[in-house]
Order: sequence, then C-alpha cells, then structure tokens
Amino acid sequence: MRLLLDTHTLLWFLEGNSQLSAAARSAIEDQANDKWISHATAWEVAIKLRLGRLTLQLPYEELFPGVIPANGFQVLAPDFQHYRILIQLPEHHRDPFDRLLIAQAKAEGCALVTRDPQFTAYGVPIFGDKADPAGERFLFMSGHDPRVTLRQIQDATNRD
Repeated sequence: MRLLLDTHTLLWFLEGNSQLSAAARSAIEDQANDKWISHATAWEVAIKLRLGRLTLQLPYEELFPGVIPANGFQVLAPDFQHYRILIQLPEHHRDPFDRLLIAQAKAEGCALVTRDPQFTAYGVPIFGDKADPAGERFLFMSGHDPRVTLRQIQDATNRD
C-alpha cells in the first residue's frame, strides 16, 4: 500500500504520540507499505516553527531530512502534475499544505494517513482509525460507500 502522511501523522509517529491510532502506526511500520512524506510537510513545519505555532522534540535540521529516510520514508517533491490537480480541486478545504497533499495523493495513488475530516470531500482514499463489526479497518472516500476496506485500498494503491 502507498501511504502519504499528513503533517500531524508524521509528527505523532516520530514522537510516539498516543493520538496516532494503533492501526495507523501499524500501517506506517509495515515494511511492505511505501511511506511518503511530502515537501509540503517540511514546508508546513518550517512555517509553523517560525510563527511559534509548533514545537518539536528534535531540531528541524535533524528531522528534515535526517530522521525521514532513517524511518523508511520516501520524500515526495511537488511537480507540475500535482499543481495541475491542485488547480482543479474544489474549495472544500482552504489549507494550502493539505490541498497539496490531496493533489499529490491523487496523482500518486496514495492513501492519506490523516485525522482531518475535511480530506474526505476530495474522494482521495483516507486511512481511517475505525473498524467495522468484523474488526476490519476501513478508509473513507467521498461519493462512495463510506466504508472501503483496507484490502480494497491495498489493491488500488499497490504498485509493482
């Protein structure tokens, strides 16, 4: 499965924060999954640090880029295809960092790992924390059956 982590998800994972669900942590730790961090995340963290709206357990220069590859993450740089998709996105969510993540997830066939409920309006697969009565994790996609199973998203995002 191809996963693109939202900024809060990355920070919670690296900090061992209990706000990150066990299901999300397990998917991130699963070496069979491709895990991506966007340049938009590094940009968002830098801006929030500068504005005093964020504190980190590690210095920024250790986190980006050092800790990222050490934890098996690949870096996803924005490109013109991402920007073309970004231009076409409806205005459900105004956060420019999140909008770029959504465009990148769409372009690259990634499921977004986030708790931001506004992402579901874009029809991009969202790795969720909920489970059906049978205990299977599922994802949310706007305009579709509200429960897409983890197996379905793995089949849709796996690339050989």
